[in-house]
Amino acid sequence: MFDSDVQVVLPDGSTRRLLDYLLPSALLMLGALLLVVSIFLPYWSMTMEAPQYPQGLHVDVYVNRLEGDMREIDALNHYLGMPVLDEGGQLERSISVISIVTLGLLLLAGVFVHNRWAAVLALPAILFPLVFVADLWWILYQYGHSIDPKSALGGAIEPFTPPIVGRGVVAQFATVGQFEIGFYLALVAVGVVLVGLWFHRRAYKPVQDARERMKTAVPTPSS
Repeated sequence: MFDSDVQVVLPDGSTRRLLDYLLPSALLMLGALLLVVSIFLPYWSMTMEAPQYPQGLHVDVYVNRLEGDMREIDALNHYLGMPVLDEGGQLERSISVISIVTLGLLLLAGVFVHNRWAAVLALPAILFPLVFVADLWWILYQYGHSIDPKSALGGAIEPFTPPIVGRGVVAQFATVGQFEIGFYLALVAVGVVLVGLWFHRRAYKPVQDARERMKTAVPTPSS
């Protein structure tokens, strides 16, 4: 059984609990794990409401693929002169898995960095949910501003941006967007990483301070 009272001796001779150093490492590793797990879960979803489909048409957006009623939605969008769903975010989906795995590896690298650079390594993972939302908004903006005026209904519809969250109406169609469990898991990962960085600083700043004290200490003359 792990003894939480095990002590670590700092460079100046002071001591701290070993648990103080294990906790931030465990939190950073947990954050990395949560990010990787989120790859396998939907981040966002959209439901299209149309008179022809009273139950609605649903699409789940993962970081690397789309699942759901894309064929039916693409058929409806054809009359609006809008591109097929799969055209949006192709680059992002192609690099998403390796990108998130890299974010996780950077967090793991922070376990072995015992200074402020650990926060720098964690910064991309912390910013990831914000980048995802910004990129999703841009994709939706381009999607709703690519209407072909020569299509059957394109000339009667003004350019629009489907909402990321909530309900938007275009002619006789409506879209309802919402975040899904993968995105919320990424947010939890960010929270865990931030807490881990706080404990990281609390653990390793005294080590850095002890080293500085050792450097600046006036040597005692030998007798």
